[in-house]
Amino acid sequence: DPEKPCPKPSWGESLKLMGGSDFLNTLLNFPKDTINAETVELLQPYLLMEDFNLETAKRVSGNVAGLCSWAMAMAYFYGINREVLPLKANLAVQEIRLGQATEKYNDAQAQLAAKMAEVAVVQAEFDKANAIKQALLADAEACRRKMHNASALIDGLSGERIRWTEASKGFEAQINRLVGDVLLATGFLSYTGPFNQEFRTILIKQWRTDMTKRKVPFSEDLNIVSFLVDNATISEWNLQGLPNDELSTQNGLIVTSAARFPLLIDPQGQGKAWIRQKEIANELQITTLNHKYFRTHLEDALSLGRPLMIEDVGDELDPA
Repeated sequence: DPEKPCPKPSWGESLKLMGGSDFLNTLLNFPKDTINAETVELLQPYLLMEDFNLETAKRVSGNVAGLCSWAMAMAYFYGINREVLPLKANLAVQEIRLGQATEKYNDAQAQLAAKMAEVAVVQAEFDKANAIKQALLADAEACRRKMHNASALIDGLSGERIRWTEASKGFEAQINRLVGDVLLATGFLSYTGPFNQEFRTILIKQWRTDMTKRKVPFSEDLNIVSFLVDNATISEWNLQGLPNDELSTQNGLIVTSAARFPLLIDPQGQGKAWIRQKEIANELQITTLNHKYFRTHLEDALSLGRPLMIEDVGDELDPA
């Protein structure tokens, strides 16, 4: 035991040492790296003895064989460890260098990360500035196109000036004729309802003659139907069942535009069928003067704002 050297080795001291309870642990945990050349040199005479071998020790005792094997192993370990120790020392040095290099590498990585973050910020600023630049270029291009279009429009408008001037004069003439046109349309709606198409034409011709004598301007080519209703509405009436002849269109115009309620002489039932279809969405109420709920139908139509059709009124109509 290197920690408890004895002045003079003896068999008694050896037995005392081997009899200790921690002797085996001492052998197992022996600090092998502390074995030096002097210790091995002291062991060398014993190791060179002819009877200092494992076979002889086994014949003496199994424990002695174990100690013999352990002693030879330690001497052999020293021989190997003598070459390994410089390598271990070099390994320790290299590990220190590796730690230093790793630390420098980590520092460099941290610096690189910081620089990359700065690059990211600069890149974001660059992208933002580039986006602004592209937006400005797009705005500039849009302005250029607008200027080009404006120039083309100005050039085109200069050519339209004459046409607009002439159209303005035409509008002034239409405004001057508007009173006469409205007068003809109003007369048509108010007075031509009871007459056939031929007599309506005679009335309108007579009115135009009187207006000319009284110097009331009007449009010579005025079409009263086109003046009061558009083609889309007429087409819708036709889809709802109104015949597409001129007289039926005039009658439809009078029915829908006259201030007073219309009285229809409709032997074929075409007008009634058209009104039924036209007012179906408005919940048309159909009744007769002799209907037992006539008063109720009339009151409901007035209070709810629904259209009311009275059938079979005969030749006379009670004004009450």
